[in-house]
Amino acid sequence: MKLTEGKMKRPLLIFLLCLLCRPISAQLQEPRFEYDLLLKGGQVIDPKSNLSARRDVAIAQGKIAAVAPVIPAAKAYKVIDVTGYYLTPGLIDIHAHFFGTPATGLHPDSHTLRSGVTTAVDAGGSGWRSFPQFKETVIARATTRVLAWLNIVGGGMAGRAGEQDARDMDPAKAAETARQYRDLIVGFKTAHYDGPEWIAVERAVEAGTLAGLPVMVDFGTFRPERPFQELVLKKLRPGDIYTHTFLDPVPMLDEQNRVLPYLFEAKRRGVLFDVGHGQGSFLFRQAVPAVRQGFLPDTISTDLHLGSMNAGMKDLLNVMSKFLNLGLTLEDVILRATWNPARAIRREDLGHLSVGAPADIAVLRVEKGDFGFVDVYKARMKGTQRLVCELTLRDGLVVYELNGLSRESWDQLGKYGSQGDSRWDGTNEDAKPRRNRKE
Repeated sequence: MKLTEGKMKRPLLIFLLCLLCRPISAQLQEPRFEYDLLLKGGQVIDPKSNLSARRDVAIAQGKIAAVAPVIPAAKAYKVIDVTGYYLTPGLIDIHAHFFGTPATGLHPDSHTLRSGVTTAVDAGGSGWRSFPQFKETVIARATTRVLAWLNIVGGGMAGRAGEQDARDMDPAKAAETARQYRDLIVGFKTAHYDGPEWIAVERAVEAGTLAGLPVMVDFGTFRPERPFQELVLKKLRPGDIYTHTFLDPVPMLDEQNRVLPYLFEAKRRGVLFDVGHGQGSFLFRQAVPAVRQGFLPDTISTDLHLGSMNAGMKDLLNVMSKFLNLGLTLEDVILRATWNPARAIRREDLGHLSVGAPADIAVLRVEKGDFGFVDVYKARMKGTQRLVCELTLRDGLVVYELNGLSRESWDQLGKYGSQGDSRWDGTNEDAKPRRNRKE
């Protein structure tokens, strides 16, 4: 009997010795997690999926890995409690300026991430000659995903005089450049043209036809020789965009303040209307009656530049808040700053929280109170709510936070605090290679 017991003990002894002989690194190996980051308890608004409900959102390797009513916290390396906040796709601003005259010195990251904007499109700052410089000096150095509307003028926005030079409007070269940089150039832009001819619009549309891309139009000087109605009813194609929708010269209302029927007809044709607020292109006396009568912008954008950011525009969330106070639902406002612009620039990989999509996320809250909003004529509109960004994620990394939602309490940390982690913390140097990868 004793011999039998001894034989039984030998395999157990060998097993224990094997455990003791394992490399220390194997014994200390950290647990394996299914997700890098879990945002738990938030109200998800994802217009593409027609979703507005409480959901947990899990992220792995910079992508949306799961969206579900409950995802166990134990499956994630890092968990952030976002109960009481709104989780939306990273906001997309399709009209901003980071290159050329109106944007001198304005770096994208200085103004986008803190507003929940993860993708911004430079609106014509560069043309076919200057785009390589824009790519090298701005796009490649930004955490924000920066795309471009290519100016039909080869030199881009190098002063208003240069934008009048029809000799520098070359559709073939513009289209060739767009094909060369198809991952970055989303279409073509014409802006600030003062002449009586249609040449700027026509050549931009020609470039768009050659490259199979949309066009954005800033109409410049409104002239009777080229009526605005003709622009949106005849010159622009379905999918082309008129920006500065609520600009003062736009013939929008009749003498009884009713929206002119041709605008609804243009929408039925498929022409898109973008806000493009800017420093001089948004009036409440245009927007309020239009919105009340159902003429809504398709996309909400800033026309961000050094002048507009410190005037009535401020940032994308402030512009979105104006429409929230004009009566649009939160879901309607989010739609016009995420999925609608993604479709307008034909980047349907962006602007939603589907599994497999880039984990670009804005964590927002709606403040209630007594607020004021100002238009470009310095007229004030009262409001009772405004949007605030609490947290911004770009490719699954925390790149901005207002109140430290992702951080530990100071009295729970060791002597040297937390140095961040490349799995989820975008402030860590180790995270930069993934964040700044080529698009």
